Amino acid sequence: MRVETVILGPDTDQYAGKGQPATNIRHICEVAQKMERLGFDGVTTPEAGHDPFLPIPLMAEHTRDIQLGTNVAIAFPRSPMVMSQIAWDLQQLSGGRFRLGLGTQVKAHVARRYATPWTGPPGPRMREYLECMRAMFATFQEPKPTFYSGEHYEFSMMNPFFNPGPMDHAPPEILIAAVNPYMARLAGELCDGLRLHPIATFDFTHKVVMPAVDEGARKSGREGGQIDVVGAPFLCLAKDEAGLRAAMDDQKQHIAFYASTPTYHSVLEHHGWMDTAHELHRMTREGKWAELPRCISDEMLEEWAIVATWDDFAEKCRARCEGIFDTVLLDLPPEARADEDFVRETVSKLQAA
Repeated sequence: MRVETVILGPDTDQYAGKGQPATNIRHICEVAQKMERLGFDGVTTPEAGHDPFLPIPLMAEHTRDIQLGTNVAIAFPRSPMVMSQIAWDLQQLSGGRFRLGLGTQVKAHVARRYATPWTGPPGPRMREYLECMRAMFATFQEPKPTFYSGEHYEFSMMNPFFNPGPMDHAPPEILIAAVNPYMARLAGELCDGLRLHPIATFDFTHKVVMPAVDEGARKSGREGGQIDVVGAPFLCLAKDEAGLRAAMDDQKQHIAFYASTPTYHSVLEHHGWMDTAHELHRMTREGKWAELPRCISDEMLEEWAIVATWDDFAEKCRARCEGIFDTVLLDLPPEARADEDFVRETVSKLQAA
């Protein structure tokens, strides 16, 4: 099993509507070097208030082998050409270590927060986006252009002046964020991998997402096992039993934030939790961010999260993730991340799975 982590990820205060801390170049570089030293296979950057691409060149310059990726960059506010050029340059600058993670976001955020047009349902639009990007990658790499025409995107012009040209590395791998079956099928059909949103419970992933990935893979003549399924489970992690209650309450804030979003309600419906889904959505519309966790019971938490002390975390994580995820992303709490011996040993145990 591959093991990734995240830099600049949101913390509990951010989920509770209290804003987020500032960051700086030195912090980004030091954390990336530390994650490589501790044995992680990859480090990712989210788009959760900061641009996900800007840290990548800094991390590429200060590391040697670790893979670097976005988890995830929001596609629709950026044209396929803008995204393709960024990904192409980052693949070149990193020496072939960049993985492009893409997501759609929801209509309200794309139209009102990003101030960009929403031209149609996200699934079919993402299909065209991926097909268009693949055509652009081929055009960058080969002498003869490969053009693309669809309902949402058209790529029909390229001359040598604007073409970044071929590189010695393979084109960047593309992974898309998925929870619902359409996107999971699309990942299986057109992508190198799928980045599961943590709101997908283990049961939902096993019974709903994985069959859809396999279906998409068969459509493109591949096996489901050829698609890198990256899981990012919620972690209720504490050094000892005494600290677990606080860790569980902390993760309930994270879970409730995402569970309030109607796009993800298929997961709650799968478990028979739609009353909770509607209540959470109502509370967010009233700005009651800090009150959301009271809607998440301990039994619900267990469906979403790995609840463990440091001593049994690797064993529990392996038991929950093995056979579902090819790669697991560990968003460790600050105290655990600061203990280098614990992190190094945990990563090593999971990689041996």
